[in-house]
Amino acid sequence: MFDRMLNQPYWWDAAGLPDTQIAQAPEMIPETVETLIVGAGYSGLSAGLTLARAGREVTVIDSDMIGHGCSSRNGGQIGPSFHKLGLAGLTAAFGATKATEILRESMESLTYLKTLIEDEAIDCDMQPNGGRFKGANQVKHYDETARTNEDLAKAVGFQFEMVSKAQQSKYIGSDFYHGGAHYPEDGSLQPAKYVMGLARKVVEAGAKIYAPARATGVRREGDRYSVQVAGKAISARQVLIATNGYSGPELPFFHHRIMPLRSAIIATEPLPADLISSAFPTGGCIVDSSRLVPYYRPSPDGTRVVFGGRAFDLGDRPEKYAPDLHRLMVRTFPQLKDAAVTHAWSGTVAYTFDHAPHLGVHDGLHYVMGYCGSGVGRATYFGHKAAQQMLGDAGGKTSLDGLKFPTRPLYSGTPWFLPAVLRWHNFLDRIGR
Repeated sequence: MFDRMLNQPYWWDAAGLPDTQIAQAPEMIPETVETLIVGAGYSGLSAGLTLARAGREVTVIDSDMIGHGCSSRNGGQIGPSFHKLGLAGLTAAFGATKATEILRESMESLTYLKTLIEDEAIDCDMQPNGGRFKGANQVKHYDETARTNEDLAKAVGFQFEMVSKAQQSKYIGSDFYHGGAHYPEDGSLQPAKYVMGLARKVVEAGAKIYAPARATGVRREGDRYSVQVAGKAISARQVLIATNGYSGPELPFFHHRIMPLRSAIIATEPLPADLISSAFPTGGCIVDSSRLVPYYRPSPDGTRVVFGGRAFDLGDRPEKYAPDLHRLMVRTFPQLKDAAVTHAWSGTVAYTFDHAPHLGVHDGLHYVMGYCGSGVGRATYFGHKAAQQMLGDAGGKTSLDGLKFPTRPLYSGTPWFLPAVLRWHNFLDRIGR
């Protein structure tokens, strides 16, 4: 079942990561730059594109290759990325006005993503309105989802359709769920092809990308910043930190505010077309309502199943998470029990303690990060907004401006407690709590 399994993203087969034709060697970084972006994922590249097209001299660095983190490792599902707390939770946390602003901007982030890809003609197998079905693991989840969606529809005009268990075969070839909801404006893309296409646009706009080039320290020197990269100090007038789930101890302020939660994915061997269509009648994406949030879809060419969910370990251990994910897949789709796994991979998703993304300025450093598992559209959109703020453009105003970026006492940046929490959540899902 796992004999031919590669520990790398299936997406890389088509995208050709790493692309050395785009990234330059770290020893070529000049010692003085105007604008330095730390992180060559969706956030950093989106910001770099906006800044370069505004006439800025832009330098982007990454600790590994372009998009090597979750920008080329995610499931490729796109939607408005609604806040995990929902309208009620957002209102309790931030007040009714701010809650509505955050929700409305979530919808804008999806529109911005789709428009950018179409306008730039980025080849990333985007299905902008392929739809997404959210399955209800428990009967009570159906009613809870309906209430949440109705609140969102009233607040910001969110589009949805509740689907009964008797009707769900329209969207999923399984009777595992107790009905669910269909979101017609959601879609999908090939994440690695998207990040590489975005990187090419950044370079075409005049920016330079250097990788692998890890920033090992940042300090303020008057009105400039000294960033240690590849054994030398780089002097920059402005710096944007866009490291998201890969914010290490060399960036302590951000390291202590981000919880890197590991999300893992498997891809099956090529399967017969009728087997794929039996599982995915419309070819759309699927997510379910359990705490471990399984998410899955057919590959862009319709030949494989790409199935993801939370991993229990902090490290990348495919020998553990691949069998777990395969069991979840077969639980949902018994017809896939003989499907072998050819790829298994994982990445660290950036969660925050208030479940909200954050952008702003700390000690003069601009930052944008913390997408809480919904980063394709959010990262692209808020990277653009962070760049506008760096330019002093009034259009950079966002609903997240002014939000405190919280941490917790004694949190060191290593979420040692997460494996236990996830196993507890898995237990609660199993007993229907």
